[in-house]
Amino acid sequence: MNFMKSHCCYDAIPTSSKLVIFDTTLQVKKAFFALVANGVRAAPLWDSKLKCFVGMLTITDFINILHRYYKSPLVQIYELEEHKIETWRGQYSGQKIYLHSIDRLISITPDASLFDAIYSLLKNKIHRLPVIDPISGNVLHILTHKRILKFLHIFGSVIPKPRFLQKKISEVAIGTFREIATVQETATVYDALTVFVERRVSALPVVNEQGKVVALYSRFDVINLAAQKNYNNLNMTMREAVSSRACWMEGVLKCYPNETLETIIDRIAKAEVHRLVLVDSSDVVRGIVSLSDLLQALVLTPAGIDALYS
Repeated sequence: MNFMKSHCCYDAIPTSSKLVIFDTTLQVKKAFFALVANGVRAAPLWDSKLKCFVGMLTITDFINILHRYYKSPLVQIYELEEHKIETWRGQYSGQKIYLHSIDRLISITPDASLFDAIYSLLKNKIHRLPVIDPISGNVLHILTHKRILKFLHIFGSVIPKPRFLQKKISEVAIGTFREIATVQETATVYDALTVFVERRVSALPVVNEQGKVVALYSRFDVINLAAQKNYNNLNMTMREAVSSRACWMEGVLKCYPNETLETIIDRIAKAEVHRLVLVDSSDVVRGIVSLSDLLQALVLTPAGIDALYS
């Protein structure tokens, strides 16, 4: 906790990173293709009329428009093919289920503490926090849970480790263990999108008839439908979708009830993934341990703050 309070957001900005910015007059379809081409998951939106940043375009927006307007493989999704970002924002900004991620811009300054950044990420239930220079108004970096945990993992080795890190994950209430969102491998991609929209989760364990996890399907997998031009065929099964994705996609990284919290943090940090699937000895899904869960437990809970579950 004190470590995060004593370091600012600027400290966590890498010496070199890619930042993509979209003008709101850009076509929605081109924007999503650009996300894929540049390997990024979100982009700040610049309004050239207002001359300021007005929001973020994320994979969640792509999921929402596919889910809302998809009809069949034979019907083109006009809203995706023709709309500009500004048209889309203006038309749907009043609808809660739609474009929640670009409804308003939540940001932070480079001199703000990493503690404040974690609180903002978890409290607002967002995964991307733009670091904006208050003088120039320029976006310096997009801060994420993953980047903050990596910073803590690398530089936190010089500080004493809390004793509770030696506890088993089964002994601490860190993660989601009830009503876990999953999807059957025989279900369609559209079914998975429905769960993403309704449950607001970032990844779904794909399970077989026995409940065993066979894959993990994340929101980032959905944006790759654009790369493969498969977004007009959401009737394909999850088994087909998983087998057709690129080989570099996240696999199923698991953890077990008898493993310590320290072991789990090391695994998630080194693998640079967003979550681990908690399974039993038969590989049946028993829970999800995410970066949000870990940051809440490591940083906010010791300060008496519950941003994640409040």
